[in-house]
Amino acid sequence: MFNVQLSFTNATIFQFSSSFMVQHHLQLAAASSHGWLRATPSDGHSETSVDKRWDSLAFNPVKTDYIYVMKSCKDGSFSNGGLRHYGNIEISPSAAVLNYGQGIIENLKAYKNKNGSIILFRVEENGLRMRVGADRMCMPAPTIEQFVEAVTSTVSANERWIPPSNKGFLHVRPLLMGNGPVLSLTPAPEFIFLIYVTPVRNYFEGGLKPINVVVENDIHRATLGGVGNIKAIGNYAGIMKAQAKAKANGFSDVLYLDSIHNRNLEEVSTANVFFVKDNTISTPVLGGTILPGITRKSIIEIAHSQGFKVEERLVPVEELFDADEVFCCGNAVCVLPVGSITLNGKRVDYGESGFVVSQQLHSALANIQMGLIEDKMGWTTLLN
Repeated sequence: MFNVQLSFTNATIFQFSSSFMVQHHLQLAAASSHGWLRATPSDGHSETSVDKRWDSLAFNPVKTDYIYVMKSCKDGSFSNGGLRHYGNIEISPSAAVLNYGQGIIENLKAYKNKNGSIILFRVEENGLRMRVGADRMCMPAPTIEQFVEAVTSTVSANERWIPPSNKGFLHVRPLLMGNGPVLSLTPAPEFIFLIYVTPVRNYFEGGLKPINVVVENDIHRATLGGVGNIKAIGNYAGIMKAQAKAKANGFSDVLYLDSIHNRNLEEVSTANVFFVKDNTISTPVLGGTILPGITRKSIIEIAHSQGFKVEERLVPVEELFDADEVFCCGNAVCVLPVGSITLNGKRVDYGESGFVVSQQLHSALANIQMGLIEDKMGWTTLLN
């Protein structure tokens, strides 16, 4: 057995003490042989000013206080999960996740509103998507209720790491992985469900800053019949080469096309894409290669409520040259306008409209997520 390092090198961007109180009792597994620790209602952190230290946040992992771990039983169910201090986990060298990539991730975020309450956004949707992804990858998964409880416990235990909403948010990363030993290509005999969190800065500090995107012609992020429509861990390493090349050439990110015709829009590296023409907002239709983003789903519902016509369809890349606006959306970025797209050396710039639609949709969604307006959609969970 060997340790997988979860305490990142130089990851503690700032070390500080602050008052920390868990608002409810946190149920932990009792078996000391597994290294479980019980969180007390107060860990005795002293108060200090952290405003300046929040300003140093980036989108990098920070060692926080607690992680959540739960293992599967022989019948595929999950039980006896609980919190433990942030640190290493033990995993076999022949674990299915290391040898065959049997694992999936999720992403969500927690904000703290002006009253000090914690806000989670559509957390049940993440739990459902993990279960759908797990089924595709021949993995058992926690129930949606277990998922929500685990996220709630982990976020509450790490409350002191949640930045003020004008500074950033707490990035929540659930993982499900086959940790049981295998040699042949077969599902793991045991699975771990794990959650860690890290504070990150807002992408839109100082206003929405448009990104410049290049269309990729050779590398594809997904194929029909594959796993592009779930958050399989192997989906991301395969596009790092295209992303690194794009950034070396001065672009912010990459826009991928379908793998059959090499013509229809699919996604930006880790975000769904939309374009605006007059009063119509279009986005690539889900068809097995595109991730059903929870932010994507929310933007579609908000756009409908604001009177836009929304089309989910095949979108030929050429239509981008006639668009009024283009934007992408995802958990971390919320809604991010695209300032330019380059295809085969030809660049089209956007922004003459001032990114009015992108800004409008961003404000509507972010205000709900941060608790700045009433959540009439019923999407948020408030932790007092």
